[in-house]
Amino acid sequence: MALFPFQLGIHPINWVGEDVKEHGEHTTYEQIMDDIQALGLTGTEMGRKFPTDIELLKRELSKRNIQLVSQWKSVLFSDPAYRESELEAFRKHAEFLQQMGSKVISTCEVGGSLHFDPRRTPNETEVIRLDEAGWESLAEGLNAAGKIALEYGLKLTYHHHGGTAVESPEEIDKLMALTDPEAVFLLFDSGHALYGGAEPAELLRKHYDRVAYIHLKDVRVNRLKEAKVLNVDFVTCIRNGVFTVPGDGNIDFRPILNELLDRKYDGWALLEGEQDPGEHPAREYAARAIEYLGSLKGEKESE
Repeated sequence: MALFPFQLGIHPINWVGEDVKEHGEHTTYEQIMDDIQALGLTGTEMGRKFPTDIELLKRELSKRNIQLVSQWKSVLFSDPAYRESELEAFRKHAEFLQQMGSKVISTCEVGGSLHFDPRRTPNETEVIRLDEAGWESLAEGLNAAGKIALEYGLKLTYHHHGGTAVESPEEIDKLMALTDPEAVFLLFDSGHALYGGAEPAELLRKHYDRVAYIHLKDVRVNRLKEAKVLNVDFVTCIRNGVFTVPGDGNIDFRPILNELLDRKYDGWALLEGEQDPGEHPAREYAARAIEYLGSLKGEKESE
């Protein structure tokens, strides 16, 4: 979208939940892609309703002038026993994204997470933080995976994520310090930054030189505070409407957008809401988010 110097896209999670399956369960990929095209956006991530046949996926995206920007890749590098199998799976993921013309891989460690770690049991209630051996193993695995990504013309962008072992600003700092800056980059997510206890614009400024991909997500702070008091997990936060699109929550996107404009960021930034599309229609909310971000750009230009 020419409104911004960077490339603005949108995640299909606005239409169909990834972790909350009932959200948009009956929505088709055709509707999602048609809405993205109608919004004037030209980039998206892989969604669980999208075709898995590569040629069909290419045709459906191409005829709407939409680029597949990335696809989420869970990894379990904090446990050395999983290293080789995880790297093999990562290579296959990179092969797919290269075929789709993507340039970044959204990557997240699931070790210790309540919802993504295959070793956890359903009755557990807390994220398990990494010990020093876990951190070292995670960094080694990410460095190796990052080099695989580069072989395919891609960048591994680490997605700091609520409900995982890398969500707080201190954990993000540590991950950046331990990993190779030539092989491991950062996926800055404004909503997950606030959820994890960071001030989003400050986190973006601090690690900007490592940022290669962005998710623009807002947070309804009152609902987040309620969730913290009740000590509910990340997926319950989604169901409770903690997250929304930019301009509909309480994050001030002015300093975030100004940073991107001042730095001449030219990569992808995807709009994310991650809420019930039955209550918050994805296309309508996305249009308002685009208008909101455009108004902020206008404010800066008139200064």
